[in-house]
Amino acid sequence: MKLTWMGTAAFVLESGDQKILFDPFRQLAGGETAVSAQELLQYDTVFVTHCHFDHLYETEELISAGGNNTTVFCTKQSCDTLERFLEDASNVVCIRPGQTYALYNEQGDALHTHPQPGDPGYVSIRVLQGRHIDFRYRYLFDTLSPWRVLRYARNLPFLYWANRLFKEAGEIVAFDVRAQNREILILGSLALDPEETYPEHVDVLVLPYQGNNDLPARAREVLARLQPRSVILSHFDNAFPPMSRTVDLRPLKKMMEEEFPQIKVVKPTAFKPVEL
Repeated sequence: MKLTWMGTAAFVLESGDQKILFDPFRQLAGGETAVSAQELLQYDTVFVTHCHFDHLYETEELISAGGNNTTVFCTKQSCDTLERFLEDASNVVCIRPGQTYALYNEQGDALHTHPQPGDPGYVSIRVLQGRHIDFRYRYLFDTLSPWRVLRYARNLPFLYWANRLFKEAGEIVAFDVRAQNREILILGSLALDPEETYPEHVDVLVLPYQGNNDLPARAREVLARLQPRSVILSHFDNAFPPMSRTVDLRPLKKMMEEEFPQIKVVKPTAFKPVEL
């Protein structure tokens, strides 16, 4: 089984013949991890954690280009937003916490069998209530320095439009993924809902690491509650300048070494699969 970071919060999970894309986004001009549209069009099963443009925007193109072969699973807010762009939204599935989806392909034999839980090609995804990291104006002011605004001014019209249209509206989910006897928890943002029951000691926690000026403290809260065996970071790159920036991971590394030395932390390399 493989997990491949595609930049921003986008990952591809491969198990047997299943390839599932999470939170696709093609970075803006100046982004440090640019994925091509052709690369994203390879995947016909897409799961989205929430409606912010850097998680959802690309799905309209994927559905339009993929026709009936592409299915997107997302929250109602995301469904409603996608319907503004699509003539036919029949391939958009509205999800909510508590639901579980079993994904597999039938085998091509006379019995039409399919993989069983634990087999390659069988993936189970349970939808959990998520929470978005608290927005801090200081973070925005620190990121939008005058020289960065001037340097990336060509991105500003899109960012203004996208931030007005792609609103989270409190609807954010996490995905509890089980495949080949491994459990992966994919968060949509660096926060947990206080009322949700999350799995503890998962094999891999996908941890978005961007959003305010106190990231180590926010990560500490999540890790203390979940105690995962390992962490793969996401969303730490500069994806949509001037509103984003490359995150300094050194404070996180220090905090992990001092407080969570038992947890392995992986900073993924874009497009290079991590074997699980």
